[in-house]
Amino acid sequence: MFSRRSLAPLLAAFPSALAAQTAPRWNPDRPIRFLVGFAAGGSTDTTARVVAQAISPGMGQQVLVENRTGAAGNIASEHVARSAPDGYTLVVASMGTHATNAALYRNMSFDVVRDFAAVSLVALSSQLVALHPAQPFRRVSELIAFARANPGKLNCGIAGAGSSQHFAAAMFEHAAGVRFTQVSFRGGAPAMAELASGRIDLVFSPVVEAIELVRGGQVRAIAITRAERSSQLPDIPTVAEDLPGYTFASWLGIFAPAGTPTPIINRFSTEIAAAMRRPEVRTRMEQLGYEPVGSTAEEFATFQRAEMPRVAEMVRISGATVE
Repeated sequence: MFSRRSLAPLLAAFPSALAAQTAPRWNPDRPIRFLVGFAAGGSTDTTARVVAQAISPGMGQQVLVENRTGAAGNIASEHVARSAPDGYTLVVASMGTHATNAALYRNMSFDVVRDFAAVSLVALSSQLVALHPAQPFRRVSELIAFARANPGKLNCGIAGAGSSQHFAAAMFEHAAGVRFTQVSFRGGAPAMAELASGRIDLVFSPVVEAIELVRGGQVRAIAITRAERSSQLPDIPTVAEDLPGYTFASWLGIFAPAGTPTPIINRFSTEIAAAMRRPEVRTRMEQLGYEPVGSTAEEFATFQRAEMPRVAEMVRISGATVE
């Protein structure tokens, strides 16, 4: 698994995104669309709206978020891959859409590397180990002890095969030597709703999808999958404090269609990097449970290529398949 610590050599290079671009400046003359392959309110959609709002003033045009759901994000991704490379249609992508799906779907009509131009890695996203409050566990060690003694007794909600919830749970099972009964839902929000109702026992949930339920007391978070504790949630221990070596993070970034001219790519990456270092945007992202990044296009392209074999290995370990 990877974490911010394991990605340090790559992330250390990201401040170069702050350097001024020397290519001619591109100035859009009409609104820009950010496509999201998932429903409104989820982690990808929430991030897209924060970024769109943050960069609209600098771009001089409104950046609109459009949800095109279906096929684990492939519908939105394909639309962008087939769009004109003119800077007006981009996709807000996730580890799922632009790494996992390539390992899961055997007959995709587009290639997640060849058919896109990387723009910027926006943020890293950790997970909370969230339980229904009726569960007695207060530490990961207690959860592991029970799960080892009772294989399959705990129902763990996931947002479908190959989702970040699925990978985080599967890699936890692999590292801890336990087995949950995984219950698949059509997204993270329905899984969290079922957890809050008590119909399932736990969910490895992106922080952004769980944080309000945790704060409201509907669910209890016993750990976070970061390498270090979150400054926003300092009382929640890391999984690694009880299960050494376990970390999990997914990521979100922006892609344009392949062939998009360099001045356009540079304009977006510069605006995104600038937004990610503004205090009010960083605070908002951190409140949602993200680690804001912002990168150059070249750095994000390198990052994505490195993720492809790593994610393929997660697919193998998790046993994720699609119909």
